[in-house]
Amino acid sequence: MLTITQALYDQIVAHARKDHPDEACGVIAGPAGSDRPERFIPMLNAAMSPTFYEFDSGDLLKLYREMDDRDEEPVVIYHSHTATEAYPSRTDISYANEPGAHYVLVSTADTDGMGAFQFRSYRIVEGQVTEEEVNVVEAY
Repeated sequence: MLTITQALYDQIVAHARKDHPDEACGVIAGPAGSDRPERFIPMLNAAMSPTFYEFDSGDLLKLYREMDDRDEEPVVIYHSHTATEAYPSRTDISYANEPGAHYVLVSTADTDGMGAFQFRSYRIVEGQVTEEEVNVVEAY
């Protein structure tokens, strides 16, 4: 289960809506070994595409060095889908290389008749996708 604060949830959603129609992407870092997302880090989608996201390699290297210096790890890796449901694509699955992370997908498209929004979380380990419950809390 992903437990995330309302403030972080709202920041992810705002980023997805701001970057629409392109996919948004980013990371929420937390203390190493804690499984607690704390620090919101919106990233630039270097692909600038409505159907694909890619972290800029220089930005990603800088981020990982910074997390290492702060004894943090990526707890949440998020991105948006602008025309499809919030479910990992084959490309998303192939790029998922953090087995301990929660992969959050936000859809800004109405794919289920429930309105133009979905927020879902997955674990992706060795190509296997498992959806997990999202628990939104006011504070930890």
